[in-house]
Amino acid sequence: MSAALEEYCGSIFWNASYLESPDPDLTICVERTVLVWLPLAFLWLCAPWHFTTLSPLSKLYISKQVNMVIKGYKRPLVQEDMWDLNEKDSSQAICQGFEDIMAIELKKARSSLQKKRNKPKTKDGHQNGLAKGVSQDVLVMKKEKKKKKKKKDSESEYPNSWLVPTIAKTFKGVLLESAFFKLIQDLLSFASPQLLKLMISFTQDKSSHAWTGYLYAVLLLVVAFLQSVILQQYFQRCFILGMKVRTALMAAVYKKALVVSNDSRKESTAGEIVNLMSADAQRFNDVTNFIHLLWSCPLQIALAIAFLWIELGPSVLAGLLVMVLMVPINGWLATKSRSFQMENMKFKDKRMKIVNDILNGIKVLKYYAWESSFEAQVQEIREQELKVMRKFAYLSSVSTFIFSCAPAIVSLATFAVFVSVSPDNILDAEKAFTSISLFNILRFPLAMLPQLISIMVQTAVSKKRLEKFLSGDDLDTMAIARDDMIILFSVSLDIKPGRLVAVVGAVGSGKTSLISALLGELHSLKGRINIKGSVAFVPQQAWIQNATLKDNVLFGSDVNEERYRSVVEGCALGPDLDLLPGRDQTEIGEKGINLSGGQKQRVSLARAVYSSADVYFLDDPLSAVDSHVGKHLFERVIGPKGLLKDKTRILVTHGISFLPYVDEIVVLVNGVVSEVGSYDGLRASKGAFSEFLETYGKDESTQESDFEQIDMLPEGLEPQADGSPEDIVSSTLKRENSLRHSQRHNITELYLQYLRSMGWCLVTWSFLFYFIQNVAIIGQNVWLSDWTDDSVEYFNTTYPNHIRDTRIGVFGALGVAQGFLVFLGTILLADGSISASRTLHTSLLSNILKVPMMFFDTTPSGRIVNRFAKDIFTVDEMIPMSFRSWILCLLGVLGTLFVICLATPIFTAVVVPMAVIYYFVQRFYVATSRQLRRLDSVSRSPIYSHFGETVSGLSVIRAYGHQQRFLKQNEDTIDQNLKSVYPWIVSNRWLAMRLESLGNLVVFFSALFAVISRDSLNSGLVGLSISYALNVTQTLNWLVRMTSELETNIVAVERVREYVEIKNEAPWITTNHPPDDWPTDGNIHFENYKVRYRPELELILHGITCDIQSTEKIGLVGRTGKSSLTNCLFRIIEASEGQILVDGIDISTLGLHDLRSRLTIIPQDPVLFSGTLRMNLDPFEKSSDEEIWTVLELAHLKDYVRGLPTGLQHEVSEGGENLSVGQRQLLCLARALLRKSRILILDEATAAVDLETDDLIQNTIRTEFSHCTVLTIAHRLNTILDICECVTGHGLCRIMPVYWLIALKQGCQTQFLKGRSPAQFSSSAIHCHLAK
Repeated sequence: MSAALEEYCGSIFWNASYLESPDPDLTICVERTVLVWLPLAFLWLCAPWHFTTLSPLSKLYISKQVNMVIKGYKRPLVQEDMWDLNEKDSSQAICQGFEDIMAIELKKARSSLQKKRNKPKTKDGHQNGLAKGVSQDVLVMKKEKKKKKKKKDSESEYPNSWLVPTIAKTFKGVLLESAFFKLIQDLLSFASPQLLKLMISFTQDKSSHAWTGYLYAVLLLVVAFLQSVILQQYFQRCFILGMKVRTALMAAVYKKALVVSNDSRKESTAGEIVNLMSADAQRFNDVTNFIHLLWSCPLQIALAIAFLWIELGPSVLAGLLVMVLMVPINGWLATKSRSFQMENMKFKDKRMKIVNDILNGIKVLKYYAWESSFEAQVQEIREQELKVMRKFAYLSSVSTFIFSCAPAIVSLATFAVFVSVSPDNILDAEKAFTSISLFNILRFPLAMLPQLISIMVQTAVSKKRLEKFLSGDDLDTMAIARDDMIILFSVSLDIKPGRLVAVVGAVGSGKTSLISALLGELHSLKGRINIKGSVAFVPQQAWIQNATLKDNVLFGSDVNEERYRSVVEGCALGPDLDLLPGRDQTEIGEKGINLSGGQKQRVSLARAVYSSADVYFLDDPLSAVDSHVGKHLFERVIGPKGLLKDKTRILVTHGISFLPYVDEIVVLVNGVVSEVGSYDGLRASKGAFSEFLETYGKDESTQESDFEQIDMLPEGLEPQADGSPEDIVSSTLKRENSLRHSQRHNITELYLQYLRSMGWCLVTWSFLFYFIQNVAIIGQNVWLSDWTDDSVEYFNTTYPNHIRDTRIGVFGALGVAQGFLVFLGTILLADGSISASRTLHTSLLSNILKVPMMFFDTTPSGRIVNRFAKDIFTVDEMIPMSFRSWILCLLGVLGTLFVICLATPIFTAVVVPMAVIYYFVQRFYVATSRQLRRLDSVSRSPIYSHFGETVSGLSVIRAYGHQQRFLKQNEDTIDQNLKSVYPWIVSNRWLAMRLESLGNLVVFFSALFAVISRDSLNSGLVGLSISYALNVTQTLNWLVRMTSELETNIVAVERVREYVEIKNEAPWITTNHPPDDWPTDGNIHFENYKVRYRPELELILHGITCDIQSTEKIGLVGRTGKSSLTNCLFRIIEASEGQILVDGIDISTLGLHDLRSRLTIIPQDPVLFSGTLRMNLDPFEKSSDEEIWTVLELAHLKDYVRGLPTGLQHEVSEGGENLSVGQRQLLCLARALLRKSRILILDEATAAVDLETDDLIQNTIRTEFSHCTVLTIAHRLNTILDICECVTGHGLCRIMPVYWLIALKQGCQTQFLKGRSPAQFSSSAIHCHLAK
């Protein structure tokens, strides 16, 4: 090789005498090769060439990333600034591979679980005589073990231990690549201590040549630079891996939710499933960033010990022994941490379940003034959650104490044994500081172990939860076979194609269950269902998507304008489109908030009709619409002459008037088919159905004698009081794309608010303890530097024992002091962070319950849930951790710079320019990083909103077979989120490379100045200075990472604060209290009452003036304003002019709770909450059990509740899903009866019940509320048969006796009352007033 180089250069290449010369004159050959080609080759190898290939992060690294960082610094970033995803980085590509492997692994896990279950158990009968004579104490022991075994069995009821292998096999390529880079980086980290050793030896040996020192300084820089490049490669892959794992898990949970069986679904509420998508998937994301530390930490520890052995010999075993003794302590801490974590997750789930309930039933809570009861429930769970968090934080403090002491105790034990075992063992600078730099390397794996254990523990909990959900049973699609005709074998029911079949029965008789069974939603015990062709389904409670009205009708089908127009006309949606701001392009808010109940039902029906399916399941679609609209829908759509006349239709109905026109009637009684036949056949049979018709059908038959053409006047745009015009909804939904709206607060303000929440006293003391701890670390190392000088002072003399003991004693004391100081600082910080968590959650919850109803209409619930889930999780766990790490890193960097400046004062000249560069790089990066994280947070909300929407409409999506379309939509939503996550990961690497280069320069300059000043420096100070500098790269990197993370996480405080500062509705309680028995009479007086939703919008009630006397029964009919009028009584909407007097008191002067608690409403949608039946009736526990049983009897539910195993303590599932809609409505009646109010409002309260139950309810209302003033919004005629007067009009007020309406020849009321005689109504004094 040398000969070839000499031939190439034309001169001698190398001569050994160069090493002897203090100032060697190198040959041209060396200069051309070693000094030119080798550095160029090195730079080429180290350059980030891997980023310039056509990989996903290709040209971005240099150009696009710089552009984005500059753009993010200049102005707020928006979603449009994000780069498009590569095909292989999209959620679809990620999930496909994951699902294929998951299917294989899950199959293996299921078969091993089956084998486990089938394992034969030893029976008593097979035991021999000796075994039967087992002693009593063994039996006792067995009994004690049974409980533990039972618990273990319940845990192993589902396939487990398959999720981690699935992730490992899916992403094995990235895992192996990152492992390779981590290995190289770990090995390189041990090169620096060896170079430090050479550098100290160079400063000790004054005769060595100066160029040797410069060479060592350059080598230190080169090794550090190589380390940086490889470390960034490792981190890049780890973060990408974490993101892919999170994406795969979120998609898997979503896909599972679409196919999970009802039995499995009941085990997890919507809130818990959202937690699986947010918290648990995020834990897996976090753990993949650290996964290689599982083998890297032990490897680093082993290598460090090996190098220490070379330096200090067997003395290192003393340090090793200390580490081994820490393992059992570690194990105990991990076990305790795990139990606290599991407990914490249970409380978190419980809290989120109630928050979900509150958001779903917020309108009912406001009507009943129940907010404070539910607030107390959430706060009680929150306190338990904080209690567990405090225990966990204290345990972490113990853990931090042990691992802060660990490096100090290990080095103390090693040095003490080293100098004690032999008088010949002198601790010099070379040995001490090489060992210290090795101990510093050892510090990282030792510090990471407890964090790693904690993260692994948390992930193990999440793994169990995910495995349980993802391995749950799927819906049995084989229960339905697509075949020649519909046959219900279980009930021997034969329905021919093209027929219209009505299903009738009392509340709770199983009508909806029959439809669910036909759709395959219920578990089949016996028999099977054959269905010919495709299916369309209209549920009892309409499910509306957050999309345009047209998209809701099309529901993914292709547009056929002619068919679309006929469907819109048939479903009576034409006049509604005229009223909507954007016609059919109007964006419908979440849960259809800007549509009335009737409009929602008609959109739901239009969706089914447009789908052009073969079989239609219609679950009581006519109950939520006015009777004349119901008649129109039956005639034009469902009936014998409607759009669906040639289709097979199964119609669940309570309307007797439609029964003569159906082909067949199925009568259900207690889940059993009682009778089947035609209308005439069943009447002639004189069975139960015939008696039912005799009782309830007389009036109906005359009304619906024939179908006649009528002028359709629908309910019109009736935004219920909580509704709002489309422009607000749409603009609110669309503003998600931009982040400007959430950048209201200065970042410093947010820090100050968080610190105030923690308490200034705790923060100050905590910082003080951390500061003193840092002083102790510097003191310990300066003491060690001084100690090493003894080797020069006592050279060739006996080392005095008392000096040796003093050195060891002080060194050890300073080490233990560090641990105690960190422990105290961490405890105080934990208390402060828990105080901040309590304050922020309390103010968020308290304010959310006090904001006006309009806010809930214009804000998707997913966004509010995100505040209580992700943002509170960040405040609870992420911010305290980031804050603590930030303080320690900041003090660490300042300490390092102080020590280097102390050793080589000339270094201060470099510190200033480097600090300026550092500051600007950090500012540039943090501005962009914070916005990318904010974009990530904002683009994550739609994932949860879409998921919540999917869960609530699961039966509809399954019935139409649109699972794939919704999966695609979910993937698109996740992709939008990934678009902001990818740039964030790249920006992290962009910053880290620049920062580490700065850190590497600190190492280089500290070494360089040590070489320059070697004559004036002792070896101890050189060792101290460089060993500190070697540590600074990592600390600098962590400081910026923590600054960024803290600024990113503090956004959670901003988001919480945003909701805390929303303007409240009027106060709940004021100084103006009404008398205790108010209202005594129930007189209501409207005086020129005008209302608009918002100041800039049109009036919806145009100056109403009317008197409603005590005990009068008033009916509210009309196109618009019915619900608005009732909501004004509850001050859900405030007056823009005029007043309402109740018993002479102006309601606007009262506190909302004083007002609302004295009025009673039975709302249109029967909302129930998770909890017991008793809690649903009386959350404040003011009534006795006797009173509750009395109202249940009056609500015709006593027998049903008595039949339940737990009676009043029966658990109502989320949204009351384990009760029929009719039973829910009866419970709402029982609530009203329990309140004993003098004013009652019925908002279409009997829409969801059959006529028999309706009649029972009407009788109850007649008798129990005879002394009350009753306002009724009615769809059905018999609802207002007994009322005194009717209020009609389009936002105006006409009051007249009911029978007067019959004489009117215009308006929908004519049709509503057609065919009734005045004799059918009770009349009272007639008075009429028209307000213009």
